[in-house]
Order: sequence, then C-alpha cells, then structure tokens
Amino acid sequence: MMESSLGISDSQCLATVRGHELRNGQKEPRLLSLLECSGQFKLDILANPEAIVLSPVPQLSIPINNHFQIVREAEEALLIDISINTTVRVRLQGEQTPELLLELQDDVHTQSFLQHVTKAKQQAEKKSSQPRKMEPVVPVPVKDCIPVPPQRGTSKSTSNKINNSTLVKPPNTDSGLSMTTDFGFEEKKNQQNRIVAQREPPPPPLPPLPPRKGTYTPSNNLTAGPTTKERPPSAQNSKSVRNELQSVTPSNYTMRQAMMSSHTGSREGLLKYRLNKKEKEYVDIKNFRFFIGTWNVNGQSPDSSLKPWLCCDPDPPDVYALGFQELDLSTEAFFYMDSSKEQLWVDAVERSLHHKARYKQIRIIRLVGMMLVVYVNEEHQHHIREVASESVGTGLMNKMGNKGGVAVRFVFHNTSFCFVNSHLAAHVDDYERRNQDYKDICARMSFHLLEYPPLSIVKHDVVIWLGDLNYRLCFPDAGEVKKLIASKELRKLQEYDQLNIQRNTKRAFTDFMEGEINFWPTYKYDAKSDRWDSSGKCRVPAWCDRILWRGSSVKQLHYRSHMELKTSDHKPVSSLFSIGVKMVIEQRYKKVFEEIVRDMDRLENDFLPSLSLTQREFTFENVKFRQLQRRSFLITNDGQVACTFAFIPKLNDSQYCKPWLRAEPSEGVLDPNEAMEIFLEVYVSKDSVMLLNSGVDKIEDILVLHLDRGKDYFITIAGNYLPSCFGTSLETLCRMKKPIREIPITKLIDLVRHEEKCRINFLLYNDGTEDKPLRIPKEVWLLVNHLYTKACQQEDLFQTPGLQDDLQNIIDCLDTSIPESIPGSNHSVAEALLIFLEALPEPVLCYELYQRCLECSHDSRLCKQLISQLPRAHRNVFRYLMAFLRELLKHSIDNNLNANLLASLFASLLIRPPPNLAGKQTQHDRQKTNDFILGFLMGGDED
Repeated sequence: MMESSLGISDSQCLATVRGHELRNGQKEPRLLSLLECSGQFKLDILANPEAIVLSPVPQLSIPINNHFQIVREAEEALLIDISINTTVRVRLQGEQTPELLLELQDDVHTQSFLQHVTKAKQQAEKKSSQPRKMEPVVPVPVKDCIPVPPQRGTSKSTSNKINNSTLVKPPNTDSGLSMTTDFGFEEKKNQQNRIVAQREPPPPPLPPLPPRKGTYTPSNNLTAGPTTKERPPSAQNSKSVRNELQSVTPSNYTMRQAMMSSHTGSREGLLKYRLNKKEKEYVDIKNFRFFIGTWNVNGQSPDSSLKPWLCCDPDPPDVYALGFQELDLSTEAFFYMDSSKEQLWVDAVERSLHHKARYKQIRIIRLVGMMLVVYVNEEHQHHIREVASESVGTGLMNKMGNKGGVAVRFVFHNTSFCFVNSHLAAHVDDYERRNQDYKDICARMSFHLLEYPPLSIVKHDVVIWLGDLNYRLCFPDAGEVKKLIASKELRKLQEYDQLNIQRNTKRAFTDFMEGEINFWPTYKYDAKSDRWDSSGKCRVPAWCDRILWRGSSVKQLHYRSHMELKTSDHKPVSSLFSIGVKMVIEQRYKKVFEEIVRDMDRLENDFLPSLSLTQREFTFENVKFRQLQRRSFLITNDGQVACTFAFIPKLNDSQYCKPWLRAEPSEGVLDPNEAMEIFLEVYVSKDSVMLLNSGVDKIEDILVLHLDRGKDYFITIAGNYLPSCFGTSLETLCRMKKPIREIPITKLIDLVRHEEKCRINFLLYNDGTEDKPLRIPKEVWLLVNHLYTKACQQEDLFQTPGLQDDLQNIIDCLDTSIPESIPGSNHSVAEALLIFLEALPEPVLCYELYQRCLECSHDSRLCKQLISQLPRAHRNVFRYLMAFLRELLKHSIDNNLNANLLASLFASLLIRPPPNLAGKQTQHDRQKTNDFILGFLMGGDED
C-alpha cells in the first residue's frame, strides 16, 4: 500500500462515509479498511471529494503506531446535517496526517471494527520495538476476506478508485485479533440481504439512460464550439434525428481508472439500470404547468411591462422557460460576451412573472444574443436537481455565436427535462443551412455532470425546443401572403411553411411535435407597431418564432402570439403545457430496490457475463480530412446475467482510442439476450490531421472492449489516409507546385521531415527551374483570389457559414487539382480559408513570437518589425492576407464588414498561443492580438 504525501493546510477535514457493496457474495468496503503488513497495521481511507468540507484529501494510509489516536465523539458535538440517527462519529489523528472527523453507521459491525482498530493500536504499542519480517503475499480466497463496517456518503468517483486491496485476509485466531467471529458471516447470503435492507436507498436513477463508467470534466465554458476536440459535422442525409444524434464526447478513461474501477462502481451502474427498467412499478404521474416563451427582441431594450406575455393565464405556472434572441447586437456582445442588456431583460422578466406565486431562478445562460432563463415556483425548488447548461455556436467555423443554441437541463422529481433556445440561419432560401444548424446543435450539445457520462439533448424524458428558427414561407409574393392572412386562411399558408416541409420530409425536427398555429405570423413588423414590414426589402410575413416538443405525457394547453408587445420587429410567442412528471413513491421504491439487490446477489454468485460480437476487424478506406466515415457492429449478451461493458485504454494510453476514432456508445449495460449496435466513427479534425499528413500516425488502432467481471475483446481498426493540404505547413506547401495527392507519399513524408529539421537537400521536381519555392502556397492564393474577384461585395461575408457539402468539395478540389475556379458558394470559400488557417500546424505568426506579439501590439512600428522577422512563407502569407482584408473593407457598405470584426476573427487564427499556453490566454491577451491585426488593417503595411 503506497502512502500519499499530504500537502494539506487545513487542520481538520470532514469525510462522510457510508455502507459497503458486495463482491461475489462478500462485503466490500467503500472508504475504510484495516490492512496488515510486516505485523504493522494501517488504516486505509479513501476520501470522498464531494463530501469533504474544507479541502480534498487524497487516499490516506495511516500507520497505527504511537502517534495514532481514535476518539469517539458525542452526537451533539457535531453540527452536521444527519439524514438518519443511527450513526457514530469518530475522530482520527495519525502521524503527519490531518485530523479526520468521520461518521459511521452505528451497528454491530462498526462496533466490532472499532474494537479491532483499538486492538491494533494496542498491539502496535507492544511491538513497536520488535519489527517483524515481511511475509510473502498470498492470494486470498474471496470467502476468507473480511469486509469493514458499513459506511455512508461515498460517491461513484470514489468507489471507482477501490480495488481488491480492500479485501483483507483474517489473521490467525492465536494472534489476538480474531476478526472472523466478531463479524459473523457464517450465513452469508441472509446476512447480506439483511444489511442491504438496512442501507439507505440511493437517489432515484436518472430516467433516460443507465449510468456508465468513466470520468468526465464538467464544462463551464459558455462560449461556442467544442471544449475538447473538434467533432464531425452532422450527416446531411440522415433518415431520422436519432441517427443524426450519435455524436457524444468519448469517455475520458485512463488505464489506471479502468483497472481500478472496482465491482462496486459497476454494480451501482447496473443497479440503477435495473431500477430504471422497473420504474413504472414505483412512480406515479402528476401534472405540472410549464410556461415556455420565445422572443427575438432585435437588440432593443425593454420599454414596457412583459405581463401581457408572461402573466396571461389566471393560474400561475410551476416552471417558466424563457428564450430570447438578438438580445444584444453590439460588437461587445459578439466578440467579448459582454452585454449591458442582459440584466435589463432579466429584471423586466422578474417584474412580470405571475403574481400568484414566488419564483426562484434555477439557471441562466447566454451566448452573444441568445439567452435562456429558467424559473421554478419556489415550493418545487427542492425537487430540482442535476441542473446543467451548455451552448453551441453554429456561426462561421461552428464557433461564432451569432447563431446556434443555448440549453438548460435538470431533473424535476424523477423526470428529466431539456430546454433548447436556438437562433438558426437567416434568409429565405437558406433552409438547408437551418437544417444543418439544427443537426449541429443536436450533435454537439452535451451536458457534463460529475457522476454521469455526457448527456445529449435527446437523452431526456422531455425536450422543448424554442426560438427564432427562421424558417420562412416558400411564397415569394408578400402581397398575396398578407391577403391570405387578412382572410384568415392560415392553414393554407402553412402548407408553404418551410419548417412543416422539413419535418414532413424528415430533414429536421423529425421526432418533434408542434401544436396547431392559430395566430398570425410573428415576423416581420415595423418596430413599435403592428404594421407589416414597409421597408424597401418588404419581407414576406413568416412564422419564424416557434415552440416544439418531444416526450410522453405532454399536453399543450395554449399556443399563441402576443401582439400587444411592439418593442421588436418580431412578436413574442408562448406555449402553456401540462406535463406529467414521474414522482417516486418511497415505499414501492424500497421494495423494488431490495428485490433487485437480492436478484443481483443470486445471479452474480451463479453466473459470469459473456458477449458475442458480429465483427472484430474493420477497414476504413481513403480517409479524408473532415470527412466522416462510419461502421457498426452488434454486441449481444449471450450470458445468463446482465453485463456492463466499456472501451478501456491500452497499457500506457490515456484514452481508449486515437484522436480520429470514436466508439458510440463507449459503455453501457445489456440484459441477457439483449443486443446493442456500436458505431465506430473515423473523423480527421484539425487536431489529428498534421500527424497523419506527416506519416507519424496511421489509420491503425486496436480497441479493447472490457466486460466487467468478464474478459476483454479486441477490435482491430485499419485503413488508409489521403493526405491534405489542410494541416500541412506553409513551408512544405510552398515547395509543392503540384496538388498534394499527386506527390508520392514517401517524398511527402521526407519533405515534411526535412522541413522540420530545416535541411532540405533534395529536389522535389525534375525541372531545375522549379527549385525556387512559391512565395505563398498556391492553395492560399486560389482561395483568396476567388474571394477577391467574386466576393468583395458579398453580403455578410465571413459572417455566414458555408455548407458542409461545399466545404468537402473545396477541400477535395485543392487536394487533387489546381482549379481555374473553386466550387461552392462565396460563404463556403470564405469558411474554407478560415479552416485552412486554423488547421496550420504552425500559425502564420509563429508560436515562438506569440509573447512578443502581445508586448508590441500597442506600437505599429514594433509590429511591423516583428512581421519582418517571420520565416519567408509566413511573412508573405501575412502581408498577402492583410492586403486582401484591407480591400474588403473598401466594400464594407455591401459586405457589412468592419475592421473590428475582421481583426477579431483573423487574430484568433493567425496569432494562436502556443499549445502550452492555449488554456491560459486571457481576455486581455485576446484584445492585444486583435489590436495587433487592427493596426495593419487601419494603418497599412508599407513594407
């Protein structure tokens, strides 16, 4: 047993511990164990990070010697919230360890355990001067192992750290420490069931999915985009939403966690899974009222009471979920996430909530102009748990937060809810981009809770999607539309509604429902009035603002717009729902719980788990940058007992697979004869493309599918990768006058390696006139020249994302040819340029000059000096891009660009912090990089 070094400043910490679990019919300790080594006893304690009050404590191994003390505490001496009264408190003090205050279950096992600790203390004092020889370690049969007393309050994260070392072989009876008779486990199964019945039941399980093993880092980042690694774009032609929504971040296993995950953690997961399957036996349904509202406020401040919108029913709702779009259209909101209007609208909302109830805000989240705020009637607040929020930007490069979604999820009683507020792509003809935005939000939105794997949107009992979805009418004549509205022929107009068409053709929102629309279109009005848009564009009226839902026991009571509010060019929309919520009946729950535990005890003692796989070898051919490939296979539980499976890392690896590979689901539980489809996805992102381009990595891997209490299954991944100019260095590209796919892979690898060593000593081409490298990579010239000649006056250039199909065609085109023209829309070409810059292994402004860039950002002269010191290819590309951006600014009236927007966008790509500083870049540092670029955009570059 290794002793941890203790660097704890606090003199006292509090660990709450609870009962033990079962292993093969025997008890297994959770937090405490008494170990003997060389005749010296040690008290082994695993701390629970969630229960420790003052400071986290690592695993402690306290020698029981002259410095060890254990003192019983009086119950009234502690100011702790105790859930049950049958507890005993002890205070521990060891050599060079903090003072520990623990709470144990007060039963015969605890009393016996404390007696043995005291005897060990006495024995240590007697033998302190007579050390014994180290005895050989002998494997201990499970039946001879001694469990420690029941302990309360451990978490899954703690239980996963416990291994077989917590089972202790009983000493000989003549040693003065007869433990076996004190604990009395002659009638093992009956004793187990008696103890299980005494344990306090765990909280009701999360309904949608059984919990699965793994460690997850909660994300508090409210900015757009993935927080770990780039994810593949959603499929464009999926048959259903469920097939689109398989993108979930892989579990962050480590080898140590996989090997140390004890049967305790798997048992808890299986127990919750079985409880979930029998949920109908211990829950009743009770209806609650949910008020859902959405409003695009067009960057305006509140100028009137919101009661006509939020307080329009006689009875108060139990929950409010209110979404806003275009809350703030300022540059500060767009780039720096600051908004002075957020609090103005929150205050306006809270003044207008229903007067017959008192409400508590449970979560608010904002991404640029999208805000979602959720309130609950304060009499229900104690039944809300597991609250989390997340955001996804679907703007340019899937990062810009001017479009995208924000979401809040929680569990109310025993029903999980997810509310999504989104603002999808604009413009009448861009319904495909709206579909793509929807799919991207579904694929990339996941909630991170400490004890659960990432939860996607669809893994909730009830999902309500609201917002400015921006779907329009496929009816070009605004005058005719207004006539149909005036004659109340709304149902005829809805036949042309893009959202209805996309849902009916299963291209978006396939599994969602929407109530009948009996109100006028909510867009577009002249501000401060009820008049349709009278501007020169004369927008066709449309139902842009919508509320949809999926889930059972959901009944829509009202679906309406609120014409009284005239602040914006949109009208607010609301929906009142009556939703059936699952409420746990404690007595029935306890009965089901005990039945499951008894059944699990019997099965675990009699059977071992087993799986069958339909396929174990997979080949992915012609893998390309940013192009998703997918394969699948079936696993079937062919054993007699439920089994828990998980992909685990190989020895010395921190992840279970390479960065370009993913298995989904990566873990789960199967009942006997149950089958599950496992998807294997290969996707080369900017994070993995460089190693594949250079030949350092290959499309080769082996997955280890681990079966708890069973064997491991090995799955072989093979394939070939097609190199891309995306993710290749500027210097290497300048020496390629042919497309990268036309260069033999051996020469390409040699070129990359020689570039890294700055010793290029061979000619890549036969013609001696081609020795001299290009001034800039041909790929940069092709992209910029296309935009310069065809897109300077393109509206919202570098602000509107391209289409995934276009982007893939552009990448293939640049990798395989030198085209006269680039395929795709101007927006797609613009985004391709940004993706190219982001994927560079070394940014245009080299990593080594990053700090100097920050230091000289205030002085244009110093900035120009720094650029002159860049390597030739980097220097030329930087100056070429700055000249192009200055040209774009000459057409700002048409393309809606400004210097601040371009500086912020390109600074994040051209001036990236070194990898070791990437997570430490402050807002002040980002502002300095913006200023650096801004100086070149406004002042020019005479050099």
